[in-house]
Amino acid sequence: MTEDQGGTRPTAADEARIPTVIADDLHIVYRVYGTGAGKGSATAALNRIVRRRPSVGVREVHAVKGVSFTAYRGESIGLIGSNGSGKSTLLKAVAGLLPAERGKVYTHGQPSLLGVNAALMNDLTGEKNVLLGGLAMGMSREQVRARYDDIVDFSGINEKGDFISLPMRTYSSGMAARLRFSIAAAKDHDVLLIDEALATGDRAFQKRSEARIRELREEAGSVFLVSHNNNSIRETCDRVLWLERGVLRMDGPTDEVLAAYEEFTHA
Repeated sequence: MTEDQGGTRPTAADEARIPTVIADDLHIVYRVYGTGAGKGSATAALNRIVRRRPSVGVREVHAVKGVSFTAYRGESIGLIGSNGSGKSTLLKAVAGLLPAERGKVYTHGQPSLLGVNAALMNDLTGEKNVLLGGLAMGMSREQVRARYDDIVDFSGINEKGDFISLPMRTYSSGMAARLRFSIAAAKDHDVLLIDEALATGDRAFQKRSEARIRELREEAGSVFLVSHNNNSIRETCDRVLWLERGVLRMDGPTDEVLAAYEEFTHA
């Protein structure tokens, strides 16, 4: 890869590979709608809509600013940057959950977003959530059943008791996140987007997760990982995108980008 102001320019070697995600001058803008007098409610908002009155106090947050990059099959790409730099927003845009204000995102296959804050059905057991999670990812019931034991074993949920048969509301946040990662990792993905999942669990689980991400890459998928843990990025990713205040500041090999980022954060 070579650098330019818009990210990296594809080399001849890049062009021989298969792109999985292309972001082309991508801009993402959030709009926060105020209520004017500060006395707003859902009812007040509905009244404005019915009466066709424009909202006042609209604040725009330009979260991603002109980001361009191309990801290729078999890559594992880390996303780093300070809090509020646009990392999670970029993942959601790649997953198709946020519309582009300007620019485009093109993907090969269906991206799957795994976030530790994703909703779980707390009143259902872990067992039921494994089935529902697998079905939601496009797996058949037979495929989920065939991989069920591996999912549970990978998560470590039952290491201290039969938790998989208990409602999810009885789980700690770490247990729930480990199970969620295990469900997502059971399927081979065209593009897997992971938001801080490796920050949960003990070191043994993190090692299993890192090994599984490497397997996903070898099985012709692409993985994006948002993490504040630079060691996880080093162990898992061969390329890093560094976002700062919504701008792609650097895109390149992991060691080079992390070195520049660590110098920046310690300056």
